[in-house]
Parts: sequence; C-alpha cells; structure tokens
Amino acid sequence: MMTIEDDIRNSIKILKDGGVILYPTDTLWGLGCDATSSVAIEKIIKIKTRNESKGFILLVNGVAMLERYIRDVPRTAYELTGVSESPLTIIYPEGKNLAPGVCNADGSVAIRICNEEFCNELIGRFRKPVVSTSANISGMSSPANFSEISQDIIRSADYVVKYRQNDRRKFSASPVIKVEKNGVFTIIRM
Repeated sequence: MMTIEDDIRNSIKILKDGGVILYPTDTLWGLGCDATSSVAIEKIIKIKTRNESKGFILLVNGVAMLERYIRDVPRTAYELTGVSESPLTIIYPEGKNLAPGVCNADGSVAIRICNEEFCNELIGRFRKPVVSTSANISGMSSPANFSEISQDIIRSADYVVKYRQNDRRKFSASPVIKVEKNGVFTIIRM
C-alpha cells in the first residue's frame, strides 16, 4: 500500500528529472513542477495549452524560501500573510532565480506559503518552489477535488499522487492579492 512517504519520494524524483506531478495542495489539486526548470515549465504550458506570457502560482514552505525567490519582499506582504486565516496567494513585484515563463510579463510572480502536510514535506525536502497550477486545460473550470480531474490531465502527468485521491470535499482556489513595491495592494480574487 502506498504511503505519503512513497508519494513524496516519487514526486521528488519526478521533479528533479524535470517532470510534472499531479498533486493535492492546500487548495485545489494542481499540476506541479520545479519552478526553476525551463524544461518542466514548457511541459506544463503544453499540457494546459496555456498562453506562455501568463505566469504561474508557486508554492513555498516558508518565509526563508520565499525570500530566496523574491527581490525585496514588501512589508505589507508579510503583514497580509500573518493575518490571513486561509491560504493566500500574493503577487510580488519581482521574482528572481526562477525559470523563464514562471513570472508574469511584468516580472511579478504569484507565491503562496503553503500550510498543508503533504505539500510542506514535499517542498521542504525538494528545497525549491513547486509550480501549482489548477489541474485543468486553460479556460476550463477548476476541479474541486480529484474525482473532477479529466482523464487527459491525469494521463499527462508523469506522476499522480495517491494521497487524498478519495477526499471528496470541495476545495476552491485561494484569494489572490497583488502587492506593489510601495506596499499598496489590490485584491485580484476573493
């Protein structure tokens, strides 16, 4: 029987090899890859038939990792993260040390500090941010749980995590807030 440990080991191997995983996050199930690998990013763009100029959401396991991939984190971002009771994605003004295609056309990048057992362990052991884009073709509705993911998406992943596949709770995307360098923020999605 597969365990969380098996899923983490298998996922890390795929991520290190530039592959794509299908995995549960603190919100929706996502397609994930190494956010520093241009080869892996190209694979996800192809799977999702996604516009190459649109950036991705990344998951990190804490502030220390966040700071390695964001140039000058605005104080407001720390404050918003500290008071949010649910998963919160923040669009930061400027990413760094990431693969081409990860950031938006203006250089900004969306990152969420993940607080979910599987993701935290996976990201912590992988030691790099992991892309988290909804497990669907661009423009289609996001699946609320594993049972709603299309077979085409499932087949496209190099590894499908077993953990939480039978969880039928309905999950939704996180709120998204864009924070400017000067600390001014805009709510993008609630």
